[in-house]
Amino acid sequence: MRSLSDTLERLARFRTGKSSDATAATSTLYRLQRFGPNPGALEAWYHVPEGLTEAPALVVVLHGCTQNAAGYDHASGWSKLAEDFGFAVLYPQQVQANNPNLCFNWFNLRDIRRGQGEVHSIRQMVETMIADHGIDRRRVYITGLSAGGAMANAALCAHPEIFAGGAIIAGLPYAAATSVAEAFDRMRGHGIPDAESLQKRLSGASPHSGPWPTISVWHGTNDRTVAQANANAVIAQWSGVHGVPSSPSLVEAVDGRHKRLAWRDRSGRDAIELYRIDGMGHGTPLDVASGYGHTAPYMLDAGISSTLHIARSWGLTPSFQRRRERAAYVKSARPAHTASRSQPDRQGDIQSVIERALRSAGLIR
Repeated sequence: MRSLSDTLERLARFRTGKSSDATAATSTLYRLQRFGPNPGALEAWYHVPEGLTEAPALVVVLHGCTQNAAGYDHASGWSKLAEDFGFAVLYPQQVQANNPNLCFNWFNLRDIRRGQGEVHSIRQMVETMIADHGIDRRRVYITGLSAGGAMANAALCAHPEIFAGGAIIAGLPYAAATSVAEAFDRMRGHGIPDAESLQKRLSGASPHSGPWPTISVWHGTNDRTVAQANANAVIAQWSGVHGVPSSPSLVEAVDGRHKRLAWRDRSGRDAIELYRIDGMGHGTPLDVASGYGHTAPYMLDAGISSTLHIARSWGLTPSFQRRRERAAYVKSARPAHTASRSQPDRQGDIQSVIERALRSAGLIR
């Protein structure tokens, strides 16, 4: 059943004949207007399918730098998948007042500490969605790309009791950087703390003692924006609390040439997994032929759908049987409310954009 605030929002959009706050008419996202204290000064958007089932799951999705909620949703296909399988999607969105390049501030301690900044704003959004839509709090998950992946990891570390699982795409370990300069070093793979230090930062981030969220890590083998060493560091950071061995329990081929590595805990569960996407640069891996996702800057057709695989690992798409037949998708439809523009993907573009902005501001040389 939809909440009163959701119904009023939909009626307001109907009366005006256009989506609120400049969200494109082709976007399926709605603005979450009120969600309590917002120390991170973030915006929130969401999608709730028609006829939402009782006690549904919730997936929190964080966009990357230069992106926004509607653009990432359109390209990743999360809302389309949610419509087919009956779960809700929440999109925290960065604003330029916080970061001119729309990056989540994963390198700012004030934004990644429990009860503070952006991670606390994300928690407030989650709690509001649970209250408004009857979300099963045992089935709340989070994923993100690049800076969004790093912030997803921060949310998992700061509030592990909220999330059953997380998927970090081209992201970085929690609290590995505490300044812009350190952030660039870590992105290049320089100065990444050792496993023991990373594990201490995780264990010290909250009073939580378990159970811990499952972790899925995705990284392209040709990523020159965020070094692959960061994927290994994220795995090392979480291996301590999960009590998994240093070597993977399973290595297998997935969707052809890609590899999946899994680390199993004492119960035999795949507690941590790593997808190495062969030949892919910096971005979210998609399989456009699957019907979920569309190419855009940093949204890359790699012949494997991270959206589908992640959802399946969380039990959101049992046997891939759709809740209902999907309507035919009109390929020409694109959300106007998106920061990204159609252009060829070029390795390092995000980093170059950010570096130019920081140099012009005199923050780096």
